[in-house]
Amino acid sequence: MRVAIVHDWLYVVGGAERVLREMLACYPQADVYTLFDVLTPENRARIGLGATRQSFLRRLPRLGRSHQIYLPLMPLAVEQFDLSGYDLVLSSSYAVAKGVITGPDQVHIAYVHSPMRYAWDLQHAYLRGSGLLRGPKSLLARLLLHYLRLWDVRTAAGPDAIIANSRFIARRIRKIYGREATVIHPPVTLSDRSVDLLRGRHFLAASRLVPYKNMEAIVDAFRLTPDLELVVAGDGSEAEQLRRRAGPNVRFAGFVSDAELRHLMATARAFVFAAEEDFGIIPLEAQAEGTPVLALGRGGVRETVVTQGPGRTGLFFPEPSAEAIAACLRSFVSMEDSFSRAACRAQAERFSAERFRREFTDFVEATMQGLDPRDAPKEQYLYAVEMHR
Repeated sequence: MRVAIVHDWLYVVGGAERVLREMLACYPQADVYTLFDVLTPENRARIGLGATRQSFLRRLPRLGRSHQIYLPLMPLAVEQFDLSGYDLVLSSSYAVAKGVITGPDQVHIAYVHSPMRYAWDLQHAYLRGSGLLRGPKSLLARLLLHYLRLWDVRTAAGPDAIIANSRFIARRIRKIYGREATVIHPPVTLSDRSVDLLRGRHFLAASRLVPYKNMEAIVDAFRLTPDLELVVAGDGSEAEQLRRRAGPNVRFAGFVSDAELRHLMATARAFVFAAEEDFGIIPLEAQAEGTPVLALGRGGVRETVVTQGPGRTGLFFPEPSAEAIAACLRSFVSMEDSFSRAACRAQAERFSAERFRREFTDFVEATMQGLDPRDAPKEQYLYAVEMHR
């Protein structure tokens, strides 16, 4: 069986690239197609990635962090991949990868991290953040996003089956595409520590320092709680503004390595997260290190943080405001001893890489057999998978 994996683009290692890594672990013989690939050798090694087959975009300048300027060309570029020689096509899509062209005798399974949010429910935030609310450039941007929405809906009919990375994204897929999706949560890297590290005095916030991550609200919350300490890990366009805004109880660590980040997580009192994410792997990584999570109660994080019962692993705040986050911090401090490292780790283990590989390959094999795992009786589904093996 010839297998192709189509991934939108490769310039950093984020959550989608970790899913790609596990897809390659499931199908190591697969050929990888991507619009462009500018990964460093170190990041390629982290994914276990060999050579990739790239689109014509690879010849254009300013790829990587300025690739958004080529958004109008991306639907055309992904449609030029000739995948006719493959039996199975797996797409890993948060933009255009699901739009590859396949034939009636091929199976195409799309793992959708999210429909293009800047073209759908985040359009107005995108235009506002880009300074495109008025004028000729605004009109051009709105026309482009309209075209992308039409293309996005049309190509949603192409995959034989769709996997969503969370129930939150499955609801968005149903609303936008009118299709049902099976939920297979992304994998999280579990902790390999044999000895617990001592808790420090700090809370931790870690992400790209960009507006939609709501880091400003977190920094302001610690101005309202001057007796608590915050460490901010990450870099981005808001870094200098946040430094100027922060009080003396906030320390900025800048960009840190994975090992440094996990150490900061393992020694933090709690991890603070104010973004509305499609899934949100980083709050699970904090739990894998035994650390509770204080998060905005929206999006995929509602599926990964337990806030009720003896095994709870965190608390939610209702809105991304300094006042709501500060109230959540105070509530956490008053009950801090009721959170256990063991409960946090146990929750993270439910999202292990081994679990992802098992669920993903079972779904693919059942789909290849012409069965829909959501509808088939359990015995029939398991029998089909076993026969395929």
